[in-house]
Amino acid sequence: MAGDTGSTGAGGDRLAALLRPVRAGNGFEEALEQILLVVRLGLVPAGERLPAERELAARLGISRVTLREVLKVLHEQGLVEARRGRYGGTFVRPRADAGTDGGDELRRRVAAVDLEDVLRFREVLEAGAAGLCAAHGLTGDQERRLRAALEHTRDVPPAEYRRRDTLLHLTLAELCGSPTLAAQYAAVRATVNDLLDCIPLLVRNLEHSQRQHAALVAAVLAGDADGARERAREHCAGTAALLRGFLA
Repeated sequence: MAGDTGSTGAGGDRLAALLRPVRAGNGFEEALEQILLVVRLGLVPAGERLPAERELAARLGISRVTLREVLKVLHEQGLVEARRGRYGGTFVRPRADAGTDGGDELRRRVAAVDLEDVLRFREVLEAGAAGLCAAHGLTGDQERRLRAALEHTRDVPPAEYRRRDTLLHLTLAELCGSPTLAAQYAAVRATVNDLLDCIPLLVRNLEHSQRQHAALVAAVLAGDADGARERAREHCAGTAALLRGFLA
C-alpha cells in the first residue's frame, strides 16, 4: 500500500544493501548517490513512499538537514514529490521515460557507457555471487529469502517484472557474504536497467528468463557451485543478446 515505507518485502529489508552509513566529508554526495540508486532500481515503486526522514537519516548516518537537501535535489529532478497530511511523506514519481520505445533512446544511453564492459562486469559479479552462495551454503532463513524472491517473480504483470527480477538478483548478491560485491552489483544493475527500460518487455523472453531463474536458484540450493555459475552466465548472456539485438 502507498503508506508503506517500501523497506520490507520479498527477501526482507530490500534496501539494506544500498542504504548504508556514508563516509565523513561526502555525506551529501554519497547519500544522494544511494537514494538515487534506490529510485533507479525501482526498489521503492512509483507511487510508494520512501522510508520516513528519521529512518533514512539514521540509515545513512547523516543529519535530517542534509537529508532534506538530498530530497530537494530529487524533487527538482522530478523523481519524487512531497505530500502532506497523516499519510504524507516523500513519494516516488513515475519515470517520465518509463516504457520508452525506440532504439534511438537506447543508442543514446549506450553511447554514455561502455556496453561490453558493463555486461562483462555484471556477468562476473552474478556468476561470482551465485557460486559463493552455492559453495558456502545458505542458512535456513537465507534459503527462505531466496525462495521467496524467486516466487515473487512469478505471475506478475509485465510492468512489474523488471523490479521483481532486480530484487531476486540483489538477494543473491546480498546472500553471497560480500557487502562490497552486493553494492557493486547494485550499481551495475542500475546501468543495465536503464538500458533495458528502452526496449519492450517480451513475453517469451520473460518466460525463458523465469526458467533460468528457477535453474539458477535450484543449483544454488543444491550446493552446485559450478552449475550455479554456469546458470548465471547463461542468464546474463540472454540479457546481453537482447540488448545487442535491439542495437543491431
